[in-house]
This record gives sequence, structure tokens and C-alpha cells, in this order.
Amino acid sequence: MNKFNDEHYLDPTPQQALSTIEAEKKAMKTYRPLVYVCSPYSGDTLKNTENARRYSRFAFEQGRIPIAPHLLFTQFLDDDNPMEREMGMHFGNVLMSLCREVWVFGDIISPGMDAEIRRARWKNYRLRFFTNDLEEVER
Repeated sequence: MNKFNDEHYLDPTPQQALSTIEAEKKAMKTYRPLVYVCSPYSGDTLKNTENARRYSRFAFEQGRIPIAPHLLFTQFLDDDNPMEREMGMHFGNVLMSLCREVWVFGDIISPGMDAEIRRARWKNYRLRFFTNDLEEVER
């Protein structure tokens, strides 16, 4: 694109506009919305952690950025300590508010998941439900 108009005066506006459009197109190709991963943690924590990683990978493969608070906060908070668990749930709620959707995984809804689902409904966030085998279902 030429920076000069038909009368040979400097006119950078069209070039800037086209550059902005190209930059926005490029950003759209790489844009990935945040999704909140809601799945069991307590109980069989090893298996549930492995599943949460698998669910996060699935979200990534679907073009999303997965946010799985139970994979992050359990690294430094004790889920068996009621005060720390409550703090972790609060931190998760903060992260949930940044996400476009809440993806609920698994065939069993734990008490923690139930609280997250109720909050998502109360806040009118979009909920999607998936089986353990990563198939979307209606609920």
C-alpha cells in the first residue's frame, strides 16, 4: 500500500487502517477463549488429577485455554484443611469470572462441583457437560 495519495501527498491513514485490519485478523486466528474446567478432585486425588489433566488437554485441543483451579491451587493449598479448601474455592470463583464457559466433566457431581455449577448458573455463565469419555451431553 502506498503512503502517498493520488496527488502525491503523504497520507498514512489508509495504510494504518489496513495494517490494523491485518493485525486484527491475525489476532483472531490465534485467539483462544478461557474455559473453566469443573471436575472432581477430592476422593481419589491421583485419578482425579489425571482426569483433570486429560480434560484440560481436551479443552486445549478444542481451541480453548483451560483453567483448572484444582490442578493449580492444590499445589500449595491443603484440600483437607477446611479453611484452605474454602480459600481455593474462592480463588476458583475469581478465575471462573474470567472464563467464557464452564465445562463440567465426569459422570458424578461432587459437592465442590455442585457449588461451582450453582455459582455458574447464578452468574448466568454458559455451562457445557461432558462424560468421562469427553462426549458432550445435555443436562
